[in-house]
Amino acid sequence: MERFWSRPDALALVLAALVATGVGATASDAQHQHGTPEGWKFGLPTGDPAKGREAFAKLECYKCHEVKGETFPSTADTENVGPELSAMAPLHDAEYFAESIVNPRKAVEKGKMPSFNDSMTVQELVDLVAYLKSLKPPRAAPAHKQH
Repeated sequence: MERFWSRPDALALVLAALVATGVGATASDAQHQHGTPEGWKFGLPTGDPAKGREAFAKLECYKCHEVKGETFPSTADTENVGPELSAMAPLHDAEYFAESIVNPRKAVEKGKMPSFNDSMTVQELVDLVAYLKSLKPPRAAPAHKQH
């Protein structure tokens, strides 16, 4: 039996359900407010960065994104080059990364990044975001003292 989270369309189904149901609200909140609770914010569950790296490779994100300090095949797409990713973690929340991946037209320059919604599971998204948040730029080599 196929697990729901491994279905390619699971991501679209979950996001549609989140929007439709206002996840994060309790039954009594929904009864009293009939809408999204005040202060509610979408949050991703904790992912596995190692599995996220595997998703990065599977989806061939390296074709457009360099990750300094990481080794991926060097088949870069010179027309649709995206930003280098090792220094991005401190600049963005996990939810921004998720939205950039799920809804690239909203967060990324139009036409630059393709949609992966039909080829990525929800778990791969969660893990990919965990991988992106775990990245750190490689340390520069220490400067040599001149005598």
